[in-house]
Amino acid sequence: MAKALRPLIAANWKMNGSPDWVDKPLEFDALFPQGQRKSLDVLICPPALYLQRLSDTTRQAGMYLGAQDCHKAASGAHTGCLSAEMLMSAGADYVIVGHSECRAAGDTNKSVKAKASAAKRAGLIPIICVGETEAQRDKGDALKVVKTQIKGSLPTLADYVIAYEPVWAIGTGKVPTLKDIAEIHDAIRAQVGDGVRILYGGSVKPTNAKDILAIENVNGALIGGAGLEMKSLSEIARLAV
Repeated sequence: MAKALRPLIAANWKMNGSPDWVDKPLEFDALFPQGQRKSLDVLICPPALYLQRLSDTTRQAGMYLGAQDCHKAASGAHTGCLSAEMLMSAGADYVIVGHSECRAAGDTNKSVKAKASAAKRAGLIPIICVGETEAQRDKGDALKVVKTQIKGSLPTLADYVIAYEPVWAIGTGKVPTLKDIAEIHDAIRAQVGDGVRILYGGSVKPTNAKDILAIENVNGALIGGAGLEMKSLSEIARLAV
């Protein structure tokens, strides 16, 4: 049942981009036309500064647009923060919450849950990130850590995405074994049920995406560096169809 879920390929641009990146969705569409990916969702998550600029071109390219974080409040005295409602008004469809880089900066399971709930309040779909550090995996605590993060981070409302990103694999070139990825994804599936898409993230690239995306209960990928160039992103997306 879980394998019937529509795959999602999401590119997290992190703190990368410039105004001329507005045409990248059209570049992607030229490389992998919409007519060839009717069974696939493709998402780009740029810095919030560029959401409005990319809103039109992502729609033209048949892609979704997402933000990289949000505040739990709809408004207020929160200097430098953006509410989910603001992101929605700028054209976002999704928002990433609980990314390991944000957790390292202070996010807790409680705050991630509040952000995910805020996303739902605004009409966005939250992508809730979970994952263990290398020290936690070495101690044999990977499953325990991920299960605890999911239990504490999930909103009460339905319609969300889980992204499993082992912290030690993000941007390092290191990738867990296929067996390790399968073990974590199977455990997440048992915890969240059959209706939730579960993405894998952590040094996903065209050379390893085929094997990763073929794993049961892997319903797509959250991609960092390889998502900055449309050639590599389109190659990964083709492997998900």
